[in-house]
Amino acid sequence: MADIRHHTIETNGIRMHVAEAGSGPAVVFCHGWPELWYSWRHQVHALADAGFRAIAPDMRGYGGTDAPADPGEYTMKTLCADMAGLLDALGIEQAAFVGHDWGGAVIWQMGLRYPERVTALVGLNTPYGPPSNARPTESLRDFHGQTDRTFYMRYFLAPGVAEAELEADVATTFKKIFLPYTRAADFTTFMTVGGDGSGVIARITNTDTFLTDEELAEYVKEYSRTGFRGGLNWYRAADGNADEAGAPKGPQLNIRSMMVTAGKDTILKPEMAAAMPMLIPGIRMEHIEDCAHWTQQERPAEVNALLLDFLG
Repeated sequence: MADIRHHTIETNGIRMHVAEAGSGPAVVFCHGWPELWYSWRHQVHALADAGFRAIAPDMRGYGGTDAPADPGEYTMKTLCADMAGLLDALGIEQAAFVGHDWGGAVIWQMGLRYPERVTALVGLNTPYGPPSNARPTESLRDFHGQTDRTFYMRYFLAPGVAEAELEADVATTFKKIFLPYTRAADFTTFMTVGGDGSGVIARITNTDTFLTDEELAEYVKEYSRTGFRGGLNWYRAADGNADEAGAPKGPQLNIRSMMVTAGKDTILKPEMAAAMPMLIPGIRMEHIEDCAHWTQQERPAEVNALLLDFLG
């Protein structure tokens, strides 16, 4: 198994922690909330062993990477510039980008903003949608039929509120968030802020995480040190993306792509990706039925097989 190398680079005005392994064609992995480079541990090893240079940064706001206090520094324009700067710092002309959750949003935007730097795109759970003037925390609230009180993205907007809940007991927080597909109902409880606005994890009683004790300890160690604010700032910046002057419009994305949906993800539902074949010509659509939101961690063997077949 290839050794993972850790180092810090400078990109787009911040210091970024990067984990990487192997050599060969570059593949950059972009994680989501509330995760770390470590969310891609299974993929980094598998791709490095298969002859790729697997690169997994802690994204802006997370882990060993700088976390600016201002939510305005977490727009898609800035986050994509981080990734372009990552390639520059590592001396890489082009890379394939793989993204999950918020990282999935970043990789589709990379295809729009920096197509000359991108060889292929793989999205897990997060569908591609053409940029629009819609405010995502509002449009997704309405899509799920929720209110400001019962939709997690709106709950996350008030500074300090979600931090207080999630940081009260970091280990329990991750045990209640990283649940397997058999606990998909608990993910809905998270999404609906307990159904009554009480909190995203307050009414979740299950703690049967799919993480091992060793894996859980990695998240607890990092988040006990950093807190959750950096990642929450991605949500607080989200609606501002609608106001960006000169943002790319799409609608089509002409880059070789693969989309992987998960059957038991109750937030990023598979049907949300239904229009993607019309928007990304020739896209490969894949589906893992017995999987919830944390696809690359819950179903690493299936994800690795798909990645190696597509990228190889």
